[in-house]
Amino acid sequence: MPSTTTKLIAALAAAPLVIGLAACSSAGAAEGDDVVRIGVVGKSDPQWPAFEEAAAEAGIEIELVDFADYTQPNPALTEGELDLNQFQHIVYLADYNVSADADLAPIGATAIYPLGLYSLEYDSVDDIPAGETVAVPDDPSNLARALLVLQSAGLIELEDGGSIFSTVDDIDEASSKVKVTPLEASLTPTSLPDVAAAVINNDFVQDAGLTFADAIAQDDPSDPTALPYVNIFAARAEDADDETYLKLVEIFQSDPEVQAGLAEASGDTAVALTTPVDELVDALATVEDDTRAQG
Repeated sequence: MPSTTTKLIAALAAAPLVIGLAACSSAGAAEGDDVVRIGVVGKSDPQWPAFEEAAAEAGIEIELVDFADYTQPNPALTEGELDLNQFQHIVYLADYNVSADADLAPIGATAIYPLGLYSLEYDSVDDIPAGETVAVPDDPSNLARALLVLQSAGLIELEDGGSIFSTVDDIDEASSKVKVTPLEASLTPTSLPDVAAAVINNDFVQDAGLTFADAIAQDDPSDPTALPYVNIFAARAEDADDETYLKLVEIFQSDPEVQAGLAEASGDTAVALTTPVDELVDALATVEDDTRAQG
C-alpha cells in the first residue's frame, strides 16, 4: 500500500452523511429541465433554506432531495436521478468511486467537521470502565476515522498506528480499553442507551437530542492534514465544468446567510472552506489510488 495518504491522515483520522430517495424524478439538466436537483442530508438544516433563497435570487431553481442513508445519494447521482449531491467528504467519495467503478467528481468544498464521541452515562473518556462497548459507524471511511478518534482518546490501540483504511480487525484488543461495535451510521445515536459511548456523524447528532458540545472526544477539523475529510459538492465527471453548478458552489461558499446557517447547524464546529477544486481532485485521486492498492 502506498504510504502517502496513510501518513497524511494518521494524525487526524469528515463529515458527511441518508432512507432512500425521498422524492426524485429524472435529473433536471439531462432532461432539459432547468431545476437543479441536489441530494443532501438533513434538508431542514438552516443552511439549505438560505441556499434555496440565494440560488433563486441568482435565477437558479433548485430542488433539495433529502436522504437518510449514506449509501443512496451517490448511486442516485451516478444514475442521473440527481444533478449534484452534497453530503460526503473526499474519503467517502473515493471509496464509492472505487467500489462502484464510478467517476463522480468534486466541484467545490463546503466545510470540514469534527467527528465526535458521545455518551449518555459518562462525562469523560477517563470515566469509561475497561471492557465496556463503544459503537462506531460501519461505512469504511467513517469507521476508520472513528477508530482513530477512539485511539486518540486512549480507548483503543490500532496496529501500526492506524490509517484511513483501518478496520476493527486492526484493533489490538489486548492493549485496548474498550470493545468496538460497528453499526449503520444512523443507528449509532439510538445505540447510546445500550453502550458506553458512540461515535456519531454530525448529521445525526442534533436529531438524537444531543449538542456538539456534548462530545467527550473528537478529532481536529482544522488540522492541515485533514484535506481528505473536506466535505464537497459532487457531480458526474462530465458535468464538472457546468457553469450553473459552479455558480451554486460559489453561492454556497459566499452567501452570508448560507454560511450562518452552516455554522448554526454544526453548533459552530464547522470550518468553512473554499479549497481550490484542483486540490480536491488531486486528493481524491490519491485516496482512490491508495484504496485500490488496499484491494
